[in-house]
Amino acid sequence: MLVLQPILPLVTTDLDEVLRTRFQLPAFRPWQREAIDALLEGPRRVLVVAPTGGGKSLTYQLPAAVLPGVTLVISPLIALMEDQVRALNARGIPAAFLASTLGPDERRARIRDAHEGRLKLLYCAPERLASEWFLEFLASCEVSMVAIDEAHCISHWGHDFRPDYLRIGEVLARLKPERVLACTATATPRVREEIRKRLNLDGAHEVLRGFARPNLHLEAFSVDGPKEARTKVMKALEQALGSARAPTGTAIVYCATRRGTEQMAADLIKAGFNAAAYHAGLDSSVRARVNARFADGELAVVAATNAFGMGIDRADVRVVVHAQPPASLEAYYQEVGRAGRDGNDAHGVLLCSSSDVQLRRRLCESSIDGPAPPEAAARAWGLFRELLRYLDARTCRHDFILRYFGDEREILGGCGHCDVCEALDDEGDLEEASEDVAIEVRKALAGVARAKQRAGMVAVADMLRGDRTARTEKFGFDQLSTFGLLSHRSQAWIVALLRALLAAGWVDLTPTEHPVPFVTEPGWKIMKGDGAVRLRLPSEPTPKRERRERKSKATPRTSSDPGLYEALRLHRGEVARDRRVPAYVIAPDATLLAIAEQKPRSEDALLAVPGMGPYRVETYGDGFLDVVRRHLDARV
Repeated sequence: MLVLQPILPLVTTDLDEVLRTRFQLPAFRPWQREAIDALLEGPRRVLVVAPTGGGKSLTYQLPAAVLPGVTLVISPLIALMEDQVRALNARGIPAAFLASTLGPDERRARIRDAHEGRLKLLYCAPERLASEWFLEFLASCEVSMVAIDEAHCISHWGHDFRPDYLRIGEVLARLKPERVLACTATATPRVREEIRKRLNLDGAHEVLRGFARPNLHLEAFSVDGPKEARTKVMKALEQALGSARAPTGTAIVYCATRRGTEQMAADLIKAGFNAAAYHAGLDSSVRARVNARFADGELAVVAATNAFGMGIDRADVRVVVHAQPPASLEAYYQEVGRAGRDGNDAHGVLLCSSSDVQLRRRLCESSIDGPAPPEAAARAWGLFRELLRYLDARTCRHDFILRYFGDEREILGGCGHCDVCEALDDEGDLEEASEDVAIEVRKALAGVARAKQRAGMVAVADMLRGDRTARTEKFGFDQLSTFGLLSHRSQAWIVALLRALLAAGWVDLTPTEHPVPFVTEPGWKIMKGDGAVRLRLPSEPTPKRERRERKSKATPRTSSDPGLYEALRLHRGEVARDRRVPAYVIAPDATLLAIAEQKPRSEDALLAVPGMGPYRVETYGDGFLDVVRRHLDARV
């Protein structure tokens, strides 16, 4: 039987007071207050898109506490419902959830509490909306608001589409609630458009905030296969956590398959980590135990499929490693966003091999019931190809993600510490596509075309490099005119180029058990010289010794105005301490040097400084401009 906590009458409409007394939070984040005001005062239809751990649940929990009647919350996971209901009851806000795990007496008691007005929030899964009896019950209650959590599940273009979510639009039309809020952690402009359409949220106020996570050091690597992937996983964990026996924080390692998680967990345990596997094929009691051990700090690392992570609220996850790529960029950012929620330095490492791409292609082509419908398979492959574009990105990874989600307001102008930014800092500006680049691309496309779908990407790379292997001889590749066209390149470079062509849509893979590459229609145009080549070629790997020597010989950059640079650096340190974030989150050293050189006196001038995107100018710009003005005024 549900034991309700007593709730005092909310006689005040002071939302800040409700926040402090009921939710024990000192202040709203600006976008939270924006969403709540739009929900309570108008237009009363709101779409909130904010990252995992950003505080989206407050945007419907607090209004539910002050509104009359009950708020219906549609949520996809029982674990999420349980956690939120437990926290709300502890704050004196009566809430309950309905799920198949409850006994019939307990379900009836909770339904009675909702009907008689003793609940402020009632949680249910979308599957329950299929019950005509349940819909009639909701119609008999005073439902003041409907909140849809994980709203991206309603979209065919969402990374976690669930058909049961499609009922929600009909339910809203039937209940006609005065207020509707849809929220999600990840939604591209296309997904947001579909959410609005399916929920009839025309004219809804949209809140898109909080995607910038500059405390995350993002890296992505191409690997040869499982052996190299395992080595990089272990290195990433060692760098982020330190000793396996006494780790300074926790980590999550994501794998694409259940078997992969179990093998990874075994490798982690062998390496000395207190680790466990987690996937949907495990017994529910085993999964619950792993969840509890990780939440309590007993487990340092969990090797998991995408079934793990929702509802996990550990602030000290120092690294999230994807040993294999997930299904989409949305899924990736949601999962990597579980690192560094305390605002401190954290890492996200994404690994991908050619075999991983082939595996993902097979997964896109299949479903639980057999082969996936062609339209669904094409949609899934399109989402994964966006992730490949991120993997092969030649610009700041954070800004790539922010543009993908349409969050232009938070563009950083270069985070300064992802692997791409660090490489650009060492190498200089991006090169524009040249005829030399186009020639290399056309050679690779010609090799794929000449292969005529007879072999995979590695064999095509062997052919282009001119390697006489059993594979190239078996397929007759050594007799082709394209044999050895890229003999001056390494195999790793050629494979990276082929994957970049795949990400660009000039090459695709067949939907077969063993996918092989072929040239697409746009690729044929590029190969024939009919289209512009906008691609930055991969870099050949530099031997470690040469990198060390180059770094040791590099001339350190200095400022022509060391006094201003030092003042900027001290100001940055104070802001970083106040906000409890690493200094580079405020601005990288290179950006401070540029400010000291350019001495901007306005926001527009500051925006022109490399590394000072809209987000940094809006958040930290006034402080930097004050430092510049004081420095210049002191000279007069």
